Amino acid sequence: MRSLSNILQLGIKELRSLYRDPALLLLILYAFTLSIYTSATATPESPHRATIAVVDEDQSPVSQRITDAFQLPYFMPPQLIDHGAMDLGMDRGLYTFTLNIPPNYQRDLLAGRNPTIQLNVDATQVSQAFTGAGHIQQIIQAEVTAFVQRYRSETALPIDAVVRTAYNPNLERSWFGAITSVIDQITMLSIILTGAALIREREHGTIEHLLVMPVTPFEIMLAKVWAMGLVVLLASSLALRVVVQQALGVPIQGSVSLFMLGTALHLFATTSIGIFFGTVARSMPQLGLLVIISLIPLMILSGALTPRESMPEILQQIMLAAPTTHFVELAQGILLRGAGLAIVWPQLLALTVIGSLFFVGSLARLRKSLQ
Repeated sequence: MRSLSNILQLGIKELRSLYRDPALLLLILYAFTLSIYTSATATPESPHRATIAVVDEDQSPVSQRITDAFQLPYFMPPQLIDHGAMDLGMDRGLYTFTLNIPPNYQRDLLAGRNPTIQLNVDATQVSQAFTGAGHIQQIIQAEVTAFVQRYRSETALPIDAVVRTAYNPNLERSWFGAITSVIDQITMLSIILTGAALIREREHGTIEHLLVMPVTPFEIMLAKVWAMGLVVLLASSLALRVVVQQALGVPIQGSVSLFMLGTALHLFATTSIGIFFGTVARSMPQLGLLVIISLIPLMILSGALTPRESMPEILQQIMLAAPTTHFVELAQGILLRGAGLAIVWPQLLALTVIGSLFFVGSLARLRKSLQ
């Protein structure tokens, strides 16, 4: 009971120290609000409500079919204009894309002359123009191919590929980006806060006060782990509810409580890593460098940005020792696919084992550094 009381009181002391550190508080606020929102909506993989105008000089069924193919949410309803309005609208920034369908386009198309359609792109609208041109080309190609096949009464191929998109029917990048950003912020903040808590004790000279008190290194470490882990857990829960679900409109398919359980186990591992970094680094700049060189591979090679199946086999096996690999699988499975405990229990078990190993190793390192 005395040990539990010491751990509780030391943890409360850490929370009070964090409350008096405005820089870390602003970092937490930014990381779980603006950082998640901007990461999810930075550069879309497909155009979103892009403005487009069409100069239809053909006035044929195929030109009408192409015009009607541009629909929400990718494009605003196309504006039918003439040549003069096309240049003026592009100069004024009214249209991101203008499409010019030449006269006799359908006649030349059916005659096999391969007519062309002119597409003008406002390259100053980088987020839309970067992906919109290719998207428009695919739409035109699909509509023209379907029209020609129907006109010539071509029979369909004996085998046809039918693609059904699961979990994210409209391929919304913000859904995936928001979940990935939450995972990254949880990992980053848990390491930084625990490492900073230990370095702050050394810089302020309070570590010597702790050493003369009847507390053990185990109690000191566990207090920092639960206190900083609780802060990140609460912040991630609010971010998931306010930023991800309400601001970005990302539907959560699975149990939030199960995700919070997985997050707590992940925090057990990452906060232990933060303690280890705090014993290695002697100042906050050194801690920042350690965090940078460790977070980049943890984020990139964990499967959050690139599927693990596309990585070399030996790299996949090595990254099984990292808690982020299992946490990414768990988070994406629960939040995006609606996975339950029967599916994600291997990841929960792996996080428990990895967290215990990191905790024991960091505790040994802390005891050595305190001596």
